[in-house]
Formats: sequence, structure tokens, C-alpha cells
Amino acid sequence: MTAASFTPRGPFSLAASTRFLEGFTPASYDHPADDVLRLAFPADDNQHVVGCAVRQGEGADAAVTADFTLRTDQDAPAESQQTQRIGPDDPAHPPHRTDADRRETVHAQIARILSLDIDGAGFPAVGDRDEVVASLQADYPGLRPVCFYSPYEAAAWTIIGNRIRTTQAAAIKAGLARDHGRAVEVAGRTLYAFPTPAVLRNLAHIPGLTDIKIERLHALADATLAGDLDAAALRAQDPGHALRALQKLPGIGPFSADLILIRGAGHPDVFPVAEPRVHQAMAAEYGLDATTAENPARLAAIAENWSPYRSWVSLLLRVRMQDRASG
Repeated sequence: MTAASFTPRGPFSLAASTRFLEGFTPASYDHPADDVLRLAFPADDNQHVVGCAVRQGEGADAAVTADFTLRTDQDAPAESQQTQRIGPDDPAHPPHRTDADRRETVHAQIARILSLDIDGAGFPAVGDRDEVVASLQADYPGLRPVCFYSPYEAAAWTIIGNRIRTTQAAAIKAGLARDHGRAVEVAGRTLYAFPTPAVLRNLAHIPGLTDIKIERLHALADATLAGDLDAAALRAQDPGHALRALQKLPGIGPFSADLILIRGAGHPDVFPVAEPRVHQAMAAEYGLDATTAENPARLAAIAENWSPYRSWVSLLLRVRMQDRASG
């Protein structure tokens, strides 16, 4: 067991993150109300699986701690465990990783998942200059985007969920984790991590998925093992370039590319031009006419006022719209 500590820069609420996950269908999150956020996921090195228990002290700026275990994915085919592109010209994946390197990588991954790798000290200032954002911040204090565990898992979700009900897709994703992922014990509960790419690329049959979706998942696994879905590399690129590159993957269109970059790689400052629900929420909150509401370029111009937290505000808009629809 390794302990990691994070000091939020700007408001952050782990309780708000947990509530978000409980209502986020892809997460299938259902755990005891004991102030512990339990996570299980493939590590960014694509060879290990992480079980993690996250806690926060009292107060929006209180420190966050994470106790995690790191285990080799024993179910991965031996011939696939070293297929990730690694070399001296790939600083994100050095050829010889020590245990300390691996722990540091997991530390960074946990921070990214919870958006704790972003300096949020300037986020309140966005509300100071935008009344809609101020209202969202007041309703959802300390809520930052809770990301997919990796761009790989975000991309897998988009492929699984294409043209089927969200609840059905969530059941298929959970079944993949249960049947082909590794079980890990986290704070007294057994969780199942999504299969690592090396495992996914060798699955010939996945209940509920068509052959074309399985082929696309295989291509996704290969791309991940080749280093093409590295979160840090995607975030370092110009967003437009990253989105175009993501759309070269089989089955990934504009909507999916937005999701992978924003909620997979954790980019904090991208306006989702292909996300109609965010556009609908903007129209409602800003009182926009129909012409503006249906023009992504005009909406993107409004969203420039949210920079450098365009992804964060977009999430809060979605959350409020969903809460109003369910209320």
C-alpha cells in the first residue's frame, strides 16, 4: 500500500466528486456512504492495475489523500505486456521504470482523474466576470470534472456506447471489467478494473457488442499500446490537432474525440463543439435565441470568457441541466 497526498489549488470537494460519479452512468459507481472514494483502473503504463481509496479532510481546500496498490495485470498475455512503444525518444515512457517511477506515474494519474493536477485558484474569477458561471459555482461548490481513468477507457466507452442506450452500454462495460478485468480490494470492497489494452485486444467475443465494435476496440487497444492515447501527449498538443488525430481512430467521430480529450485526457480548457447537450444547457442559461443556440462557433465565442476552464464550466452546465431534468 502506497500513500499519496494532494493539496488542491483552489476549491475542491471530494464529496461533490463522489456525488457526481453516483449519477454518472458510465462509472457504475455504487459504494457505501463513508466518505471514501474507491477506484480501480488500469495504470497509464498499460501493464498494471491500480486499486485506490481517496479521502479528504474537512473544508474545500483540505488535503486529499489516496492509499493505492499497484499490481501487475497477470491476465494480460505475456507476449502483449511489452508491446507499448518505449524508447529513448519517448520520454513519457522511459525504457527502465523503477517502482518509484511507477508510483509517481500513478500519483499523477489519480491527480488527473480528479482534476487535481490543475491549478483551480483562478476558477472563482471566471464567476466574477460571468453571472451564469457564478451561479453554477454557487450550486456546485468544489465540483471539478471527474475524468475517465484514461483516454483509453474514455475511447472504449464511446465505442461500446455508440447507438445503444447508455444503461445498456454501462452494463456491457461493467461486464467486461467483471469478466476480464482484475479484481482488487479497496477499503473493504472488491472492485473490478476495466481490462488493460493487452487483454482487450485478445477478446474475440464480447456479449452485447457487434463484430465491428469488437474490431474497433482491438484497434483502440493497439493504438493505446503504441502510445497514441497518452494523456500528457494529447494535452500538450494544440486541441484542434489532438481532436483531428483522435478522429483517425476507427469509430471515433467529433463527439467521441471531444470526450476523449476533455474527460479522458483531462484537458481543462476545451469547449466541446460537438456536444449538443452542453449547447442546449448554454441556450437555457444564457437565454440565447435559436440561431445562436444552433451555431457552435457562436457558442464557442461565448465560452472564450470561461478560459482557462472551458471544460470545467461545460461540465457544470451539463450537471445542472441533468439535475433539473431529474428533479
